[in-house]
Amino acid sequence: MSGRGTRVRRPWPPVAISVVVVTLVLLLFGLLMAFSASFVDAALDGDAFGAFRRQALWAAVALPVFWAASRVPRTVLRRLAWPGMAVAVGGLLLVLVPGIGVERYGSTRWLGVGDLVVQPSEVMKLVLLLWLADVLERKRPRDGSLHSTEHLLVPAVPVLAALALLVLLQPDLGTTILLAAVVALVLWVEGLRLRVFLATSAIAAVAVLGLALAADYRSARIRGWLDPEAYALGEGFQLLQSWVALGSGGLTGLGPGSSRGKWNYLPNPGTDFIFAVIGEELGLFGAGIVVLLFALLLGLGLHVASVARPGFDRTVAFTVTGLVVGQALLNIATVIGLLPITGVTLPLVSSGGSSLVVTMAALGVLVNVARDPAPATVGAAAGRAVA
Repeated sequence: MSGRGTRVRRPWPPVAISVVVVTLVLLLFGLLMAFSASFVDAALDGDAFGAFRRQALWAAVALPVFWAASRVPRTVLRRLAWPGMAVAVGGLLLVLVPGIGVERYGSTRWLGVGDLVVQPSEVMKLVLLLWLADVLERKRPRDGSLHSTEHLLVPAVPVLAALALLVLLQPDLGTTILLAAVVALVLWVEGLRLRVFLATSAIAAVAVLGLALAADYRSARIRGWLDPEAYALGEGFQLLQSWVALGSGGLTGLGPGSSRGKWNYLPNPGTDFIFAVIGEELGLFGAGIVVLLFALLLGLGLHVASVARPGFDRTVAFTVTGLVVGQALLNIATVIGLLPITGVTLPLVSSGGSSLVVTMAALGVLVNVARDPAPATVGAAAGRAVA
């Protein structure tokens, strides 16, 4: 189906098939590594396969979501963005209600009962992207000219400020940064002037630094990042253990399932620090393959955006690519010590149901756009094929 609602049956472009393949490879690899990384903690909880079964169940949910997102007309996606925004905002409000929000690891970010929980802030990343892209498409000048700065910043910035406040109250600075990145990517591809983009980015960076220093546990993370050896039994423990795990893996690793760090040395081995487990068990070779897969996804996504229909399609393709790959880079950067620990997980690889389903949905939308490029690019490709 095309973005205009016209049914067109034609073979999938190679780039669309490639995105599907890379996504499924990362998903399968993530299931295997999630089992390995979470095995010890799950065994201590009384069910060694419990964490893996939960992640496999979420994967079973994510696959049809991925398929549906790749097939539904984009006109429908645009319409769904508005009720989706309402539902996601309602979820962000509900998690703050005492007795309703589920608290874990010192934050109240989830809704649900027992193991069946969802994280509204994860859903908001995709919903915000689709909603803002649709708003800007509706506001697009009829003569095809670029948006004015005012059209781009309003309502993007006020809405972001309101959502950031709700997420920070959980508290969750990492997801707040990702929401800001979504808005920044959308505005960038929609033509926000460079000087305005740089100015707003600088203001956002100062705000993030201020928020990081304002909370004791966040400032402790920065201390531990700057000088982990000085806080080896405290703030620097996580980073030092990550370095030990990565260094122990060498070039080829200790072997699948052989991580020592996951035996109560490496905190959150199945989520925030799963890349350290990958490096320990599969070595630089295995970790490098993960990086190459995300690099390949970046290249494919940028190609999809470059040949997509101008407007909503191009904006969504570019932003989905930047969001997924950017989150991966942020996670890897914290694990190896280039950035302070943010609590951001590795997309498709780390354990976590909401993150997995939302990421698969986002990549399904990318496939959707890839299946239906701009007519001019289709004609050009056909001409090259004939030649």
